[in-house]
Amino acid sequence: MSIDKALATAQSEVPECVAVGYVDMVSGLLLAVKTVDSHPSEVLDLVAAATGDLFQGKNVMEIEKLFDKSRGITRPDGSHYFNEIVVFSTNLIHVFIRSKKNPNQAAVFVCRISANVGMVLVRTRAAMAAIEAST
Repeated sequence: MSIDKALATAQSEVPECVAVGYVDMVSGLLLAVKTVDSHPSEVLDLVAAATGDLFQGKNVMEIEKLFDKSRGITRPDGSHYFNEIVVFSTNLIHVFIRSKKNPNQAAVFVCRISANVGMVLVRTRAAMAAIEAST
């Protein structure tokens, strides 16, 4: 299955999903996107950059190091402490999930605030597995 097909399937299966994208956090590029509305490329570029900041920003990386140090953990495999982030805005639920297959990539799911949050999390996790399989 192609990444575009995986995103389209994810959008249809995640409750009240209005957009889903897949981001490469090293390059800051949005690799693929599926939305119900059209958005200016500047907005989509900012979503990709913000995703990288959420997972790999300077302060976030420092927090990960401090947590690991306080627990006596070393991560030679390159894994990360933060793997999923949920943001509630005025009208939307934003779910950011880091790829297990490639920790430098993440999916972004945007759903209406009226969606059941538990179902959104269950379905985004399932969709992430399908998206990873397509990359």
